Amino acid sequence: MSSTEPRFLADYRPADFTINTVNLSIELADTSTKVINELELVKQGDHQQALVLNGEHLTLISLVLNDQPLHAELYQLNDTLLTIPASSLPEGDSFTLIITTEINPLENTALEGLFKSGDAFCTQCEAEGFRRISYYLDRPDVMATFTTKVTADKTLYPFLLSNGNKIDSGDLPGNQHFVTWYDPFPKPCYLFALVAGNFDLLEDKFTTMSGREVALEIFVDKGNLAKAEHAMVSLQKSMAWDEQTFGLEYDLDIYMIVAVDFFNMGAMENKGLNVFNSKFVLADSQCATDSDYFNIEAVIAHEYFHNWTGNRVTCRDWFQLSLKEGLTVFRDQQFSGDMHSSAVTRIQNVRVLRSLQFAEDAGPMAHPIRPEKVLEMNNFYTLTVYEKGAEVIRMLHTLIGVENFRKGMDFYFARFDGMAVTCDDFINAMSDASGKDLTQFKLWYSQYGTPVIKVAQAFDAATGIYTLTLSQQSPVTKKQENPQALHIPIKIELINKDFDTNASVNTSNLNQTKLLELTQDTQTWSFSGFSQQPTLAMLADFSAPVKLDFSQDETALLTVMKNAENSFCRWDAGQKLLMSYIQHLTFDADYVISPALIDAINSMLMGGEDRAFIAEQISLPSFDEAAGLMIDIEPLALFDAISTLSLFIAQGAQQQLLATYQACQQVGEEDCVANRALKNVCLSYLSRLPEYQYLVAEQYQQAANNNDITQENMTDTLAALTCSAKVNLPDLSEQLQHFENKWHDTTLVMDKWFAIGASIVSDDIFTQLNDLLKHPQFTLKNPNRARSIISAFAMNNPKYFHCKTGKGYQFLAQQIAKMNEINPQVASRLVTPLIQYKSFATAHQQLMKAELITLHALPNLSNDLKEKLDAALID
Repeated sequence: MSSTEPRFLADYRPADFTINTVNLSIELADTSTKVINELELVKQGDHQQALVLNGEHLTLISLVLNDQPLHAELYQLNDTLLTIPASSLPEGDSFTLIITTEINPLENTALEGLFKSGDAFCTQCEAEGFRRISYYLDRPDVMATFTTKVTADKTLYPFLLSNGNKIDSGDLPGNQHFVTWYDPFPKPCYLFALVAGNFDLLEDKFTTMSGREVALEIFVDKGNLAKAEHAMVSLQKSMAWDEQTFGLEYDLDIYMIVAVDFFNMGAMENKGLNVFNSKFVLADSQCATDSDYFNIEAVIAHEYFHNWTGNRVTCRDWFQLSLKEGLTVFRDQQFSGDMHSSAVTRIQNVRVLRSLQFAEDAGPMAHPIRPEKVLEMNNFYTLTVYEKGAEVIRMLHTLIGVENFRKGMDFYFARFDGMAVTCDDFINAMSDASGKDLTQFKLWYSQYGTPVIKVAQAFDAATGIYTLTLSQQSPVTKKQENPQALHIPIKIELINKDFDTNASVNTSNLNQTKLLELTQDTQTWSFSGFSQQPTLAMLADFSAPVKLDFSQDETALLTVMKNAENSFCRWDAGQKLLMSYIQHLTFDADYVISPALIDAINSMLMGGEDRAFIAEQISLPSFDEAAGLMIDIEPLALFDAISTLSLFIAQGAQQQLLATYQACQQVGEEDCVANRALKNVCLSYLSRLPEYQYLVAEQYQQAANNNDITQENMTDTLAALTCSAKVNLPDLSEQLQHFENKWHDTTLVMDKWFAIGASIVSDDIFTQLNDLLKHPQFTLKNPNRARSIISAFAMNNPKYFHCKTGKGYQFLAQQIAKMNEINPQVASRLVTPLIQYKSFATAHQQLMKAELITLHALPNLSNDLKEKLDAALID
């Protein structure tokens, strides 16, 4: 099948051939790497089908079939396929095929297959990158054991790494050397990995629950060894947690992580040899923020957890991607919640879902977590597959309970270890473990869009009966004309207490928490024993990825904020209150905000909650989250509304904001992360008031230029810089110059500098953007660096991205056109802000669509971009 033709889930059928063993010999050279691939193939069933192998950007040198050369007239070759007709294949069910090819890693700017990352060789084979290394049955249900011999110059590449355990090594003539690796666990080729380079190595070990000692090795660029220590500790925590929580033990003798600068993704879980984007490995207190530390720990955990949920049991086809990704995201979220504040972790997960995934669900590329049609598989590494997929697993966890979920995981591994399976196989294991019928629940895998839950309530004072009616509706579109009712767990809290501004937080047991299972279009529940109508808090712990059609007045929201026992409900009520003000201000700039908001903000700041939680409570909804809740909006009016609300809070609560800021500065190392989180939210408000803007300069000076380097702190440095950029303070230019002078040799920190520069709220932003693009350290070939300007501008600078001239849209489209030639996968991801135009007013929609039309006319349009542009322009 040509790569320009779509593939459909309904068309899946098992491969006509499988591969038992792979023996690879790879001789590394920048522009002429030689790959000898010896395959033991087995025919599946009695048929006369041709052997069709995938291959792209390969130079075929020779084919040897059962020790006999296969001449050109006996096979067909095009840009994407090598076809050996049945008439050219030997008799019998099994045979060997030796394929020799040559590739050019240096020119592989797409960063798929084998490529150069700086001075190192590196691979990325998920989803379909192995076909850029050798001709192969490049599909996840073909699983083989791999033996890999890597040969390279010993001086330039002293470390030669691949999957599995090292079984041989030695020197060769001409300053060459080799290392041979054997992976005993059958795997699809997307899990193949190879890295060769000259690194610093951090070594440690982990003793498993059965007493086996595993060598742990993290490879980083020279000079970065100390920055790998947090990653090593995170890996050890992850291994221990997976044993304690799920009884899952690591299975090889060695676990390796390599950090590289040029990488399209965050990281890749290749069996035994994880390749990481260096931003998710390297950290120290001077160059990494608290968020960096958190994200490194989470991504390390995610890739490690894939050893079982993705490697030992993998997906049958790429339509089942959420089988491994949704499940593993859920696992890393649970891990992060256990390592930190579970409440804050949950809130941060929901913020991502609401601001980005809900927009994806409402956009032209909306798809189920198990897509049914794919043109370019890289386009479906999405927030829907990952984040919504994790929410579906979380709903399952809620419905069947912790013990049954663990039992279901045990069933899943016992049945399918070493196999490539489907989402249905996983759900069936959970159903069998719990005894719960999950047939209707499976609809979450095939329907797309964010369901809307309509809430109606009534109270009979004579009987004390409270009645709650919930109705559900999934999006109705041309592609989904008759969506069915989903099985949705709805956790609620009924607060049996009047709101009293003078009362302390409710610590009684009068509140009732219920788990409702909504399975019909409309259902009603009744609850008795109330002397007055309770206040309803919906979606405790955000029990389902849905939107609510539920109007609550200010008094009810304040009651939930003060008296709900569930921390998520308290936070969510505050966000709804803030969002109501944003909506009013967007459509009526003269709207008068209730002074009760300031009382609530002051009360939160003086509360006894964890300070990281308070920071989340008083943070405004993002531009993207707000945009996703409205239609036909003027984006600049929305930006102004958020700014107006921020200024109102700053002016009204300035004394308590200042007191809290100062109190957070005075604490020691205990809970320092939480203190910094709250301190910097306070600073973001205070920076809007001229009389407190000196605090920004003071914080930058103290955090970024302290005489005692142990007191320097990147979290506070970037927080101050961000405040300067958002308000365009007079000190900004000097601060940016100081920051660049200090960190110009540190790649990851310079990414932060570029991102701040792209986010400046200034009328000369487009001049500044062009200057950044001309900076000697900027290159579109490095995905991190490209995103640090292009994505930062489109995602973090809404005032100028959405300027009325359309210049912001033009800037993004121009960069995407360049990236289309260099790295189509990154180009496709950059286009997202342009294709999600439907929430905005007509004039902006027209400007955005004009740029999409221009992109669609590109002469060498990649499949990655074409699929998204087609959807956006047809939708």
